[in-house]
Amino acid sequence: MNIAIVGATGNVGRKLLEVIEKLNFEFSDLYLIASDKSIGKKITFKGKTYSIVGLSDFDFSKVKIAFFSAGSTIAEKWAPIAAKKTIVIDNSKIFRMDKEIPLVVPEVNEDTLKNYKNKNIISNANCSTIQLVLALKPLHDQFKIKRVIVSTYQSVSGAGNAHMNELEEQSKKVLDKKEVSSKNFTKQIAFNVIPHIDSFMEDRYTKEEWKMTVETKKILDPNISLSATCVRVPVFVGHAESVNIEFGSEVDAKKVRKCLEKASGCKVVDETKDGGYITPVESSGDFVTYISRIRDDQTQKNSINMWIVSDNLLKGAALNAVQIANALIKKYIK
Repeated sequence: MNIAIVGATGNVGRKLLEVIEKLNFEFSDLYLIASDKSIGKKITFKGKTYSIVGLSDFDFSKVKIAFFSAGSTIAEKWAPIAAKKTIVIDNSKIFRMDKEIPLVVPEVNEDTLKNYKNKNIISNANCSTIQLVLALKPLHDQFKIKRVIVSTYQSVSGAGNAHMNELEEQSKKVLDKKEVSSKNFTKQIAFNVIPHIDSFMEDRYTKEEWKMTVETKKILDPNISLSATCVRVPVFVGHAESVNIEFGSEVDAKKVRKCLEKASGCKVVDETKDGGYITPVESSGDFVTYISRIRDDQTQKNSINMWIVSDNLLKGAALNAVQIANALIKKYIK
């Protein structure tokens, strides 16, 4: 079982290595692939030193699974090439809505992995979608969800290293009372929030908001109505979501809490006291998706509000990808 990581030096690539080690994911050999400027760099992993190799010269027939975490441009060009020789698990957005490619969150729709042979590509869902559907799945199974309204509070790590660096640099300048300029954000991110992630579409929603809608429908149920507002916040790691859910059957917060306490991949931390909830800082580095602030919507029958928090680089990307690989190995490949 040889594996490769394309984009090994990026945020998600490094997290993939971390998850592989923590989950004791078994492999025979590992190939770390990055851009030409990184060729020859060394990464020590599990007591062994690996040299970064280039993408254009790599023979993907050497590996059984290739994790792609290098963005949409690289994935669009190279994933189909790699998929002729190996199985690709891609973290970008480029293949998510391809009807022939499974879009997988293992706790939610693992059975769709059977379709991986269509193109030898499996797509990882958007980070904000993953933590949402983890919570929605058991609720939909038991009570049938009609409508979801979600507002996200997304950390800068979801955009990449440059954005994390910019938050740090801007924060220092603000505290030093120096002029702030934005290179990677549309407005100042330090001590601010920006209601704009990805590009705008004709209907005035952003592509990030569109992704949450169409991905939830593909993964969970096309009959669920969903409206999203996606916001970038000055947090380094960890996405949070405020979620309002309307159900098709009789339900209340007590029933929802009881259901979610048994949900795979989730943990309910919901106490009505100071600090009786989880924030992005606490979720950083944790494999669990946390659910807090579960309460009845007093304006709408059979509706509840809740708060969902998860490490977007782990369950929102690397952990989900490795879980896909584990499920694939267990059920479909040897």
